[in-house]
Amino acid sequence: MRSTKLITARVPPDTKAKFQALAATYGLNESRFLRSLIDRAVQVVGEPGNVVGQRIQEASRAERLYVRLYPDDRQLLAERAAARGTPSATYLAVLARAHLRNLSPLPEAERKAFERGVAELSALGRNINQIARWLNQGGAPASPRRERPGAGHEGLHGSSGPLQGNPEGQQDLVGIGL
Repeated sequence: MRSTKLITARVPPDTKAKFQALAATYGLNESRFLRSLIDRAVQVVGEPGNVVGQRIQEASRAERLYVRLYPDDRQLLAERAAARGTPSATYLAVLARAHLRNLSPLPEAERKAFERGVAELSALGRNINQIARWLNQGGAPASPRRERPGAGHEGLHGSSGPLQGNPEGQQDLVGIGL
């Protein structure tokens, strides 16, 4: 579509020189560079009912962002990302997003594992509380089915009892797992 309308603006000479240099770095003349800037501004801001951040997010999702890190920070980043099984860039993006949006910085799988661990610990705590309550109400701790500790082993060790000298009886006990 051929352009028919003209937009003009007056700027100081140093601003014009800087604009010319900037346009040249993109390989454009001033007119085409200004047109591309206007088109971009209208795309992002000018549409009725559009939220600026929404369009910027859509447009910049695939854009790269370069960040300089100190070597020791880079090493820490690589170690933490490896511990979570994610690439360094993905881990850094998750952290940045969590910081900017006040979200939990844990990746989804790690957060779910943490929640499962908390649920299991809660269940163990409830079981321990039930046992403690039962014991405090006069319940006796569960013990083996014998009257005194060690009862029932005398015959197996040859001390006394009905199994002493009775190998068939001992075989029966071994067969049932005692």
